[in-house]
Amino acid sequence: MTTRILTGITTTGTPHLGNYAGAIRPAIVASRRSDADSFYFLADYHALIKCDDPLRIQRSRLEIAATWLAAGLDVERVTFYRQSDIPEIPELTWLLTCVAAKGLLNRAHAYKASVDKNIETGEDPDAGITMGLYSYPVLMAADILMFNAHQVPVGRDQIQHVEMARDIGQRFNHLFGQGREFFVMPEALIEESVATLPGLDGRKMSKSYDNTIPLFSSAKEMKEAISRIVTDSRAPGEAKDPDNSHLFTLYQAFASREQSVEFRADLLQGLGWGEAKSRLFNLLDADLSEARENYLRLIERPAELEDILQAGAEKARKVATPFLGELREAVGLRSFRSAVQSADSGKKKAAKGARFVSFREDGQFLFRLLSAEGEQLLLSRGFADGKSAGAVTKALQADAQDYEIRANGEGFDIVLKDDAQPVASTPTFATQAEREAALAALRLALQPKSE
Repeated sequence: MTTRILTGITTTGTPHLGNYAGAIRPAIVASRRSDADSFYFLADYHALIKCDDPLRIQRSRLEIAATWLAAGLDVERVTFYRQSDIPEIPELTWLLTCVAAKGLLNRAHAYKASVDKNIETGEDPDAGITMGLYSYPVLMAADILMFNAHQVPVGRDQIQHVEMARDIGQRFNHLFGQGREFFVMPEALIEESVATLPGLDGRKMSKSYDNTIPLFSSAKEMKEAISRIVTDSRAPGEAKDPDNSHLFTLYQAFASREQSVEFRADLLQGLGWGEAKSRLFNLLDADLSEARENYLRLIERPAELEDILQAGAEKARKVATPFLGELREAVGLRSFRSAVQSADSGKKKAAKGARFVSFREDGQFLFRLLSAEGEQLLLSRGFADGKSAGAVTKALQADAQDYEIRANGEGFDIVLKDDAQPVASTPTFATQAEREAALAALRLALQPKSE
């Protein structure tokens, strides 16, 4: 079976060593798998949420495109495109917006963080928050669901966005599928072994900390940046601690096992920090020099990059255009040339209600209870097999005497009779009013359905 993998890169800055080791290099390696169908895109619509400098966005698009190609991305094997070159993406975003629950978006980490920051400083809760930031998860869901990606490599702070894409996709399938599952349910792919590189000051390498080493800077600029890496005060001849040295962490991310072992031993034997920085520079310069030359060549030929991206967009649209046509048909945006069904013909469509949705994650079986509007009412604990999870959902639908709803902090737990551990829990709620409304909705959703 071919696994479709999708990765987006936001175009708001110049790629640095951390981007390369943490995302670009492992993604390129993954793209060479024989069983992978890889989609890589420049997330320039997402960039508009974070940046209002047109020149910076344009420059970043150029630099990031050149970086991926210089680093070895084979555009004959993968689909490489700009988000803004796929008009089906914003149209799908609107279709998904019309089924996405507001309560779901209210819980998005980025939006909640902005609201919390405003409240802390005494501002209006929504001060400075745009609809772009608020709706960001829906655009991300459209990116993923448009191409029915099976796996989405993300950092742990991005897992929620993949889960929200699942929720929104399930809601669309439920409303318009009529037995068909339009959208594959994507899974977040967390690579525990992928490097998170420290910056010049030891914190995570990030543009926001201004502690980065640009990936394809000149040899002179890279050497100067490395010379600014913060080290301790131990003099040459004094033993250094490799495990607490972010200079060693950087070296290890690019060195062979043998080189790392030798470098560690030399630090323990008293290698001076000046010599250690020189070795790091020599390692990086040797590893990146060929890619740097390719990068500089591509930067000087933007028309060549444009041709490559346009070819990638054409390839992507061969998937997106017919699929969006099916989705438009499903929601009723149909040509008048099509046969129009009478509104009162056939059986009356049954009203949509709350439903249980089963899924598998990290080897365990779980379920969600979603409201008619697609909002999550319950999330189960993990079960060893699907049969056990299914037995619990049947029990919850059968008789209210078989379970108990218990308050737990800011939310509620569901506990089955004769079982001490909760089998499922609600989200947490900020106010008493929200908790009471959620409890009422939960009781209504769990009422046994009449035949």
